[in-house]
Order: sequence, then C-alpha cells, then structure tokens
Amino acid sequence: MKATIAAIASAPGGARRGVIRISGARAADIVRACCRVDGAPPTLAERLFFEARFDDGHGEQPALLLWMPGPRSFTREDVAELHLSGSPPLLACALARTLELGAEPAAPGEFTRRAFESGRIDLTRAEGVLALIEASSEHERRAATALLVGGLDGRIAALREGLDGLRALCEASLDFDESDTGHVPTGELAAGARAVEEGLAEALTWEDRRAQQSGLPRIVLAGLPNAGKSALFNRLTGAEHAEQSIVSGLAGTTRDARAADWVVGGIACRLVDTAGDDPRADPRADWGADRAAQERTGEERSAADVLLWVVDASAPPADAPAAAEPRRSVLVWNKIDLARDAAPSARLLAAAHEHVAVSAATGTGLADLGLAAARALGVAGGAAPSGLGRELHARHKACLAEAHRQLGEARANLDAGAPLDLYAESLRAATASLDRITGRTTPDDLLDRIFSRFCIGK
Repeated sequence: MKATIAAIASAPGGARRGVIRISGARAADIVRACCRVDGAPPTLAERLFFEARFDDGHGEQPALLLWMPGPRSFTREDVAELHLSGSPPLLACALARTLELGAEPAAPGEFTRRAFESGRIDLTRAEGVLALIEASSEHERRAATALLVGGLDGRIAALREGLDGLRALCEASLDFDESDTGHVPTGELAAGARAVEEGLAEALTWEDRRAQQSGLPRIVLAGLPNAGKSALFNRLTGAEHAEQSIVSGLAGTTRDARAADWVVGGIACRLVDTAGDDPRADPRADWGADRAAQERTGEERSAADVLLWVVDASAPPADAPAAAEPRRSVLVWNKIDLARDAAPSARLLAAAHEHVAVSAATGTGLADLGLAAARALGVAGGAAPSGLGRELHARHKACLAEAHRQLGEARANLDAGAPLDLYAESLRAATASLDRITGRTTPDDLLDRIFSRFCIGK
C-alpha cells in the first residue's frame, strides 16, 4: 500500500490563507486526530467541507477542512485539504503535525503523479499542470490550459481508437483467404489508414498552433494614430524585414497588426505593430475596416506580455489615453528629436511601469527601450525562460510525426502487395508512438524527469 503523503500546497511566503494537502489511505485517521468540528472528530463519510479547529500540537487554530474521499478525488485516494492561516511558521508547524501522525513528506509532483498512475489524468494533462505552474505569460498560460483541458488527449484517443479498429480488421483478415467471407479487402484497410493519417495531420497542426502560443513573448506597440509606432517598429526589427510597416504622415495608415522578431535582453520576442488606438471610434458603428482594425488592436493588447505605449512627444494631446496596464507597460516618449524639452505628463508616467525617451528617426534611446522591455518581461540580465513549452512541443511532435510515418509506411506496404503482417506491425508501431505521448508506454526515467520538475505540493 502506498504511503499517505502530505505537503504545503500553497505558494511560498506569507498570505491570508495557506493550504496543506494530504492524500492516501491514512488521510482520514490523520484528520480525525488533529481536527475538531463542534468539539468532536469530523465525520468523513462523504464529500464535504467543515469549519474546524486544527490542533498542531502546540495550540489550536481555525481551519477550513475539505474532505474528498477516493476514488472521486484528484489522486483517486482519500484527499484532505486544510485551509489555515498563511503564516509560514504556522503552516510548517501544521505540516509537522501531519507527519507526526503518520504522513510522509510528498515528493515534487507526487500528487499529480498519483493522479497519472491511477488513470485520473494522462501524461499530456499532467504536462499541462506543469506548464501552467511554470507559465510566465498569458500566451504560455493559454497553451498550458489547452493541454490541461485535454486538447491533445482527446485527439489522440480518437486516433488510437481508429488504429485499434484497423488492427482488429487486419489481424482478423490474416486468418482468411481472399475468397473467404472474413477477409477484409485491402482497399478498406488503405482507406482506414488514410483517415487516421488525416487525423494525425490535424493533431500536428493543433500542436503547432498551441506551441505558437507559448513560443515567443509578445511585445505590442500601441498608442494614438501617427504617434510613430510603425517607424519605431521598422527601426527595432530592421529595414530588411519582409513585413516592414508603411510609414506615412497620414493618421491611420496602419490597419492590420504586423509582427517581426525582436531580441530583448538576449531573449527572442515577437514585436507587434498595431493600428492607432482611436478614442473617437464608435463601437456601435457598422462593421468596416476601421472597426475591424480597432478590434484587432484590442485583441493584440489583451494578449500582450508587454505593452509599449507610444506617445508623440512633439505634439502630445492633452487627453492622450494612458496604457492602463502599468505592471507590464512602458511609456515610449517618441520623436524627441522634434521636441527635446518636452516631458510626459504625471498622468502618463503614473500609468506605466517606466518611461523611455526615444527617436525612431535618429535611433536615440532604442537601446534603453530594449532594456526597459526586458525589465517589464522579467528577463533583465539575460535570464532565459525555462523552455518547458518547447520541450513538450518537441516531444509531442516527434511522437505524432513518427506515428504519421509508420502509417505512411503501412499504406506503402499494402499498395506494394506486402504481407498483411507487415501492415499490422506498422499499425502497432504507430499505436506505440501515440501511447508514448499519453504515458501508456512512457519509460519510467522520462516520467521521473517530468515529475521531478513539479514543485512540492502539486
């Protein structure tokens, strides 16, 4: 029988509330020994929550007790969560009490690994949990959530079902001659393989799109029309780029978002140039190019990891809207070559993380802008992101591509008149490739590497 495990499951540091999680066969005994509800041990017959008193061996403290009996829990074991004061010393004392009562300290990722090993989740969803924990941007969060809710798992389940059906037909047909009623025509087998190949191609496309969400941080240029965003975009990305923005003195020249690579603090990022944010635009107006451009700008701003709010220093309007997202915003005081003595208003300065004076025309201040963007991203000093998203994408794509190759080989053997047992072997190999993604046949050493990256308590 597996040991009952316990760990602090909330984030490090002080907070109003902290969480201790317990999972295993002895969870109920531990809870009854240290918790009192109306002066008596709690009754733990069904899924409930209680306002309780927790005795940590030195005194009592108020607690919210959540009881989730197996198998209807994350780990499929009896699970208890104690929501206590978020004081780190008090949490440490409470955890020590659960260990005294028979629990063992949970290893990194052990709760999620138990969920995987019990069949509650497959490996792609476990990887989604890890990716969500490590997400450092909205794009990475979205990509992790796509894994966590089963975006890849659902596709693989359907593909595996198709392969299982093909293998059953093929292996049954091996026992019959072509003249027998049990024989399956090769055309039917080839058609089935093509259908699964198409599904694999769709899964590869989905995985590529998911990876794009977590691939590069997005830095978005925003501001009023004619603030110099496109000129700044061209300066930062290089004039040779194929998607170079058109620069014009006419306001509203840029209608669609344009993107290019920009290296910030040693990290490759995606710089996006958007249409001018027009405060006079009527959101109730009929659909048209102007409204479409404004909606696309809003979408890009919402998805930005960092917003560069560009203001024309030579003619700053009195009612220039602020970025309104100061934690990840940099005020770019542009065109200082035309207005050397001008300074941003206090309202603009208060609405941004910091500000940088630049000239897109002369290049002044662009190095400082790169450093400011790096600080807003949290990569100052060249600290690279973990690369977990790229690792997961590479693993998933390699397995999907191998399954696709095996199916292509199976159809080629079938077309060439090769024995059916070769076709069946290729189908088995394609199935094994899919099973490596979901964890059915994943080697233990790889599982160890994956779950060792989790934090304790997850």
